[in-house]
Amino acid sequence: MRVLFVHQNFPGQFPHLAPALVARGHEVLALTDEKNQRPSPVRVVKYAAPPAVTLSHPLGRPYAEFAERGWMAARAARALRDRHGFTPDVIVGHSGWGETLFLKEIWPDARLLVYAELMYRTRGQDVGFDPELSPGTDEQRVSTVARSAHLIQGIVQADAALAPTRYQADSFPPELRSKITVIHDGIDTDLLRPDPDAGWTTPDGRRLSAADEVVTFVSRSLEPYRGFHVFMRALPAVLATRPQAHVVMVGGDGVSYGARPRDADSWKARLLAEVGGQLDLTRVHFPGRVPYPQFIALMQLTRVHCYLTYPFVLSWSLTEAMSAGALVVASDTEPVRELIRDGNNGRLVPFFDRPALEGALIRALDGDPDAARIKAAARQTILDGYDLKRHCLPRLVDWVESNAPAPA
Repeated sequence: MRVLFVHQNFPGQFPHLAPALVARGHEVLALTDEKNQRPSPVRVVKYAAPPAVTLSHPLGRPYAEFAERGWMAARAARALRDRHGFTPDVIVGHSGWGETLFLKEIWPDARLLVYAELMYRTRGQDVGFDPELSPGTDEQRVSTVARSAHLIQGIVQADAALAPTRYQADSFPPELRSKITVIHDGIDTDLLRPDPDAGWTTPDGRRLSAADEVVTFVSRSLEPYRGFHVFMRALPAVLATRPQAHVVMVGGDGVSYGARPRDADSWKARLLAEVGGQLDLTRVHFPGRVPYPQFIALMQLTRVHCYLTYPFVLSWSLTEAMSAGALVVASDTEPVRELIRDGNNGRLVPFFDRPALEGALIRALDGDPDAARIKAAARQTILDGYDLKRHCLPRLVDWVESNAPAPA
């Protein structure tokens, strides 16, 4: 087959699937934003970045922006068709940024498969979940409905869709859910495996190992959607009780989801202003975003890894931490409960229950007597259902191939 991947940040969710299809003998090409500089495992062509959209009313702006991106992708697709004679049998694209919206108009006979990451909802997910920062006003709910339009259009047009977890698939309404197959992106369990000899050097030169009391927290951006504010407010009690403990928080200072704080340059600055005076900052480390081998080492040596999230997209870092054999203390929210059973393969605490979080982290640092059993069960969970090579990648390849158009 000829397979075209479409993703503004390719390879995105497809770093393993695209080369696996090449290995199967298919011709694979990727279409991505001209600003994307990420290394690609397959041949890449780029579309021009969409122009800035100016609208007087904010409700229409999200769809206008996504439609502009879709049009730029469609223009590039037309050039591939008319100038280079390229017509794919299958298009695999992420529906989140509008890139797939008009591709069926360029290639009407191609099978369109979309990555359905999450459907925004006004109740039961992030909107109104955190009263401090998201009160769930009528205006917020209306805005959420407005920015769902391109997601609905994208999956209606698709021949089939893919979601990495049941929670994310079930965020779509029942009339669209029937199109969605649940297959996780996959975790390389050979790479992300326990290593008792792992070490990591702090920004100030201290070498940490599994013998140290280390608490880790990882998020692409340090922000409330991933419970950064809850975690920071728990640290004074944790560090006061455990005077030898060190905390490593990996993540950028920007915002990936939600909004920036109104009274600070970043959420890190905001929370340090709030609780920094109660912390021994020589034991609190902010390395920013780190190279992947350093992240793996942290997951291998941590005494306890904290993962908190709103009801939202599940982070790869949780499954990666479990694969590396970390003891995870996580929020008792719906996407997390799909993977973790409290006391079996991790510890769950209510998202807003700071004393419960403090107690769980302190007990883990003190030496949880069930830690070895829980860590082994966490890794086994990933081996049994989320392993890249043994489970997920073969299913993903079969999903693409089984959705090929019928021979003429």
